[in-house]
Amino acid sequence: MSKFEDLEKKIGFSFENLSLLKEALTHRSYLNERPNWNFPHNERLEYLGDAVLELAVTEALFHQFPELPEGELTVYRAALVNYQMLSKIALSFNLDEFILMSKGEAKDVGKGREVILANAIEALIGAIYLDQGFEVTKRFVTHFVLSHLDDILKSGSYKDAKSTLQEIIQDKLKVTPTYKVIEESGPAHQKTFRVGVYFGNEFIETGTGNSKQEAELEAARQALKKYQ
Repeated sequence: MSKFEDLEKKIGFSFENLSLLKEALTHRSYLNERPNWNFPHNERLEYLGDAVLELAVTEALFHQFPELPEGELTVYRAALVNYQMLSKIALSFNLDEFILMSKGEAKDVGKGREVILANAIEALIGAIYLDQGFEVTKRFVTHFVLSHLDDILKSGSYKDAKSTLQEIIQDKLKVTPTYKVIEESGPAHQKTFRVGVYFGNEFIETGTGNSKQEAELEAARQALKKYQ
């Protein structure tokens, strides 16, 4: 059994176009060491898979919770599709063993590895979508992603730092925290964002991250240190 067949068995999905799976597993760094590799890196598939994943989760939540307003559904969705959750899901079927990356990237065991895993599972979702369409992709998302919803609801982990900060500040100050990008740096494929959180016109704290969402969460965490 080939490496790719082994992954197909783990996820219960067989590709008609195996090239899509190979592309989904190719991290940009791998091409630096293997310039003759015949497949592109996975960032375009990641871009597609991110949108497909968000739609699949949004649709499922919309039907499962007809009484909930848009704001609460958004919080639930964020808890299911953030990079920490996606990296945890990727590890559940050992996706890390199949990603093609440079030796240097392979040694990273911190946040960088979590981001690579999250990006790879989004690329995998994009590949499944191109290979066999949305209905089949939804089955994958239901099995691997939406299956964590009950645990999130029971533990209350969907209440991220932004949600908690909003509850506290609306109660204490009667305003809703807002977020603004202060600075962007780094190349297009590896940007770093610095975001400020404001209460009305008052600047409170900053946070940095590899996405606007991540930077906003970090800014909220820093603000919570002052207001909890």
